[in-house]
Amino acid sequence: MPRDIRLLVVDDDAEIRTLLTTLLGNRGYHVQTANDERQMREILVSSRIDLVILDVMLPGKDGLMICREIRASQSIPIIMLTARGDPTDRVVGLEVGADDYLGKPFDVKELEARIKAVLRRSQDSGGPNGDAKAILSFVGWRLDLRLRQLRSPEGADVDLTTGEFDLLRVFAERPQRVLSRDQLLDLARGRDALPFDRSIDIQVSRLRRKIETDSQSPELIKTVRGGGYLFTPRVERA
Repeated sequence: MPRDIRLLVVDDDAEIRTLLTTLLGNRGYHVQTANDERQMREILVSSRIDLVILDVMLPGKDGLMICREIRASQSIPIIMLTARGDPTDRVVGLEVGADDYLGKPFDVKELEARIKAVLRRSQDSGGPNGDAKAILSFVGWRLDLRLRQLRSPEGADVDLTTGEFDLLRVFAERPQRVLSRDQLLDLARGRDALPFDRSIDIQVSRLRRKIETDSQSPELIKTVRGGGYLFTPRVERA
């Protein structure tokens, strides 16, 4: 990496756009830029984009709202940028579906590390041997590890973010076992995990809304007081 990786930088600050275009371009990435939502959507329709770098503070509709709307129809990886220093902003960013969150000012090496980490997780084949036939089934749901797709019992495809998919994979590969938050973070994100990362609870909440009949009374992903989480269904591997 990068191997024909195409990035879209969405920021109303022309200096940031120019800086990232130059620095990331020098590292081999193809970089396109947009200064608002309208330009962003035109590029997403007309071009293949592998990852969006999205500023929170945009004129008009802010980055958090835009991220939420993208997530309603697409699973494209998103890294959010913000000048806000409040840690709760990162939690909100992850809650609306961002794959990662980076504060300004930032070091371009750190940004590139985040880009690589998110893309690595999104492109992960899902198994140590890259099993092309790895499909995990539970109570009618089908999780395709190679195609990174989730299909509901009714046959509908369910969009998952990179983080949601990785977490569901961890659960489905270790059913009926209590997994602590640290274990889940380690297994889902590995060396990319950050100390005291609260994203697991956020991802579990989002995942429940997508696979549970009632996310307020979950049956598939149970909370174990003082222990972590338990994935209750029996899982079969095709």
